This record gives sequence, structure tokens and C-alpha cells, in this order.
Amino acid sequence: MAGPIPLTERKNSTDPRTDDVALSKRRVRPWRVVAGAVLALVAVLLVHFLVTNPRLEWGVVAEYLFEPSVLSGLGTTVWLAVAATVVGAVVGAILAAAQMSQFPPVRWAATLYIGVFRGIPPLVQLIFWFNLAYLLPRISFGIPFGPEFASWDANEVITPVTAAVIGLSLVESAYMAEIIRGGLLGVEQGQRDAARAMGLTPGQTFFRVVLPQAMRVIIPPGGSQFISVLKGTALVSVIAMSDLLHSVQVVYNRTYEIVPMLIVACLWYLAVVTLFTVGQRWLERHFSRGHTTGGLTRRPNRMTDGASA
Repeated sequence: MAGPIPLTERKNSTDPRTDDVALSKRRVRPWRVVAGAVLALVAVLLVHFLVTNPRLEWGVVAEYLFEPSVLSGLGTTVWLAVAATVVGAVVGAILAAAQMSQFPPVRWAATLYIGVFRGIPPLVQLIFWFNLAYLLPRISFGIPFGPEFASWDANEVITPVTAAVIGLSLVESAYMAEIIRGGLLGVEQGQRDAARAMGLTPGQTFFRVVLPQAMRVIIPPGGSQFISVLKGTALVSVIAMSDLLHSVQVVYNRTYEIVPMLIVACLWYLAVVTLFTVGQRWLERHFSRGHTTGGLTRRPNRMTDGASA
């Protein structure tokens, strides 16, 4: 067996693996240095602007950050986003199943629904549903073209809360339908065939085999869609609903401290979005077990990998 290579022989070695390692250590990447310097300069300028600009009025921000009316508006924003997401996910799942149906009229109806509610801007829908009483003065329940069992005044039913939930849920359901459909189609047919060969019923196949794998594809865009709805709740301020943005607007309409109150809203939006993003990442890791390494891959060691080969 050959002994260890002397130091002089190592220095004069022509082994390409040792040459590559040495070159990678000596290689200088100027663009990285330049990019790092530029980012550091931008960060310093941003911090200097935030600290030294007196018009930001950080004292006012601290005063109203935990104002009860602001916290109440924040709670309304979160509640509204969760309600719209839950309703949208349920309706979206039904629409996704309808789009995958073998019955053409059901497929066409689902496709038309998605096209309409994805095509109309959410702000327009909110204003439309808020003014539904103009189109339907009374909302009734009964047999079509037959007797009515109950009816209500539309102005009493369509409040800012109901208009906001309806408008945001309809938009959310259209987007969630496509997200869920994409996740279900992402599961290979072989998985269903294998489950059928094992004697699983269609329901067991869906809930035990298809859905867990589809969630791996559904959660990332679904979480992003929830965050979009959370930010989109700011639109309900146009129908006089007391969400976070409306709460700070009430304050700065009284005090004329517009910029610091908008900073208060921005800080709370950032905090809530960050919190839900952490939860989304946890769900992604939970459903991706056995499929991914969390986005990290081991860089091969040319010396050890080559030696083991």
C-alpha cells in the first residue's frame, strides 16, 4: 500500500481535483464586492433617512401604534381576511371539482364563474355588492316563480360587513379554484392507480393519497393568495367598513397627521403578513416531508466525492 504523498509531491501534483479546489479558493468575484457595497450604501442611506427626517414623526407613530381604535381595525382586517379565505377555499374546491368533471355543462359553468370573478377588479365588486339594494330592494327565499317563504329588506342584509365578505370571498374563490385544480392535477395518475390496486376506495384514495401530495403544491400559492386578500382588505375602506386603513384614516382626518398614521398601518400590515408567512413556511415543510430538503442542497465536495468514486 502506498504511503502518504510527500509535501513536495503534493505541491507539484497535477491532480485536477486539487487544482480546481485551489482555483476556487483564489478566484475573486468583483461583482459580489460591488453588489455588497451598493447594498450596504443603500441600507445606510435608508436608515439615515428614517432616523433624521422629522416629518416621519416617530413620536406620533409610537403614540397611535397601540391605539384601541387601530387595534380594533386590525382585528377586523384579520377576521375579514380569514373569513374570505375560508369561504373562498370551500367554494374554490367545489369549483375545482366542477372544472375536472366529465359533465360539460358543469365544467362550462365553473369556467364562466372563474372568468367573471377573476376578470372584474375587487374594488368594483365591493362597490357593486354594497349597492345591491338598488338592484334588489328585497331579498327573498322561496320556490322560483312560486311562493316566497321569507323576505328581507336588502338595506338591512347588505351591510358593509356582508358586502365585504361577499365581494372578497367571490374573488378569492375564483383564484383558489385554479390553485386547487393545479395542485390536484400535479399528482401523477400512477398514484391513483397504485391506490386502486391496493384496494382503497375513491374516498380513501383522495384523502390519503391525492390530497396530501396536492397540498404540497397548493400551500405556497394558497398562502400567497391569503396574504393578497389580507392586503386587499384595505379596499373595504371605500364602503365605510372599519378596517385597519379606515381606522387610521379616521385619526388623520382629525389630526392631519397623515404620514405617521399611514406608517402605523404599514407596520401592522407588515407584522401580520410576516406572522402568517412564518406559518405558511411551517405548513410547507410539514407537507413536503420526504419530497424536499427545504430548498437547500449540499454542494458536492470534489475531493471526498471523487475519492469515494
